[in-house]
Amino acid sequence: MNVSAIVIHEFGAPAEVVRVESLELPPLAAASARVRMLATPINPADLNVLEGKYPIRPALPGVPGVEGAGVVEEIGADVKKIRVGDHVLLPHALGAWREAAVVADADEALPMVPSEVPVEQAAMLRINPATALRMLRDFAHLGAGDFVIQNAANSAVGRLVIQIAKAHQWRTINLVRRPELIDELRALGGDAVLLDNDEVKDQIAAATGGAPVRLALNAVGGDSALRLANALSPGGTHVTFGAMSRQPLRIPNGLLIFKDLRWRGFWISQWYREAAPEAVSAMFEELCALTKRGLLHTPVERVYPLSEAVTAVKHAAQSQRAGKILFGAPEIIAQFSPHS
Repeated sequence: MNVSAIVIHEFGAPAEVVRVESLELPPLAAASARVRMLATPINPADLNVLEGKYPIRPALPGVPGVEGAGVVEEIGADVKKIRVGDHVLLPHALGAWREAAVVADADEALPMVPSEVPVEQAAMLRINPATALRMLRDFAHLGAGDFVIQNAANSAVGRLVIQIAKAHQWRTINLVRRPELIDELRALGGDAVLLDNDEVKDQIAAATGGAPVRLALNAVGGDSALRLANALSPGGTHVTFGAMSRQPLRIPNGLLIFKDLRWRGFWISQWYREAAPEAVSAMFEELCALTKRGLLHTPVERVYPLSEAVTAVKHAAQSQRAGKILFGAPEIIAQFSPHS
């Protein structure tokens, strides 16, 4: 059986290296399942993969796409946990930008998606929502009313941090670079939304009323990361998961000596490597539950067919979009057609 897929033969400018080709699927084994792709997003990390700048790269020629959701079309004789017709999350870093795939160990590799979760939302759970949830849960013990501060709060992860924190009654201080984002993020649930500049220190103190800030989430680096660190209370934890400014962290001695801050890094791919299957399943259950309740949502701007790979990756690389760019099956594209 042949299927369409986006294949790269070299690394370089994303719009120049993506090609749509026909791939032959391997035969179905007793423990495997064939899954038809329904939706798969184009994440910044995917663009970095195409450029050859990401630590994890597919062997060339290879299929990009780190996450997605699909429908089970056929299962092997030994598969017990899933059935034909089930919606499932594709395995991490499978290479999801394809029409269909055969997953070798279906029962272990295919988390179920409840029918109440829209498939395009399910397709985006594995990276950004998981990153937001793990950082909020794994680095500090937050109680109701506790403060978290983050920069790049208008990013995909930043918006999800706001939503997850609100659902758990944690309060967020959100730093942004453009004033037009302030009302938007407040409407999303951000408790304080402030401009990320040298004057923000006093504004943070006013927003918290002197309450401790236990956790900082840094996606920028440079001076912005230092502003987060200065806002932390003694013993607080500073987590870096991105470097949008391409500037290094500068850690003043005084923040270590007098505030005893913890400096950590986070990468969701590493978490998946080390996490027990039970922990992964529990996380997806929590994320799906939040999505079902309407407490977690990622907007979608456009869904493209695989055949429009060049246009899609160009669109995904644009700044100031209103939502994510996805590849999708025809029934998903129809839901998000600009003419529908």
